Amino acid sequence: MKSDRTLLIYGLLIGGLITYTFLTIRFYRKIKRIQQTTVRQSRSSILGEVSEKLSPLLPNFPYHTKDLVFVGKGIDYIVFDGLSNGRLREIVFLEIKTNTSQLNKNEQQIRSYLANFPVKYEILKIKY
Repeated sequence: MKSDRTLLIYGLLIGGLITYTFLTIRFYRKIKRIQQTTVRQSRSSILGEVSEKLSPLLPNFPYHTKDLVFVGKGIDYIVFDGLSNGRLREIVFLEIKTNTSQLNKNEQQIRSYLANFPVKYEILKIKY
């Protein structure tokens, strides 16, 4: 009788230890996946921010750098096209996106709002 209880207790302890080990391993694997995803998203975000600021320096950028005003929130640049030459042709609200990035909800709302006014909204895609 006593040995049956002892075996039961040992069995429960071993089962609990195995379950604990399994759950701990699973937990740390999940944490590692979350960390990898976070790092990947952070890299993408940083690349986007750097691209926003450096793209006007690229040779194929369609506007003169003197015509740009960096905003950074909602819209990356307001372009006063031709203003540096003394002849303003148009005002452009420019959003710069890298690779496959999309407009967020705020940017979509700004684009929709500006569609009803005599200004131009552009999205400049940068491919790497």
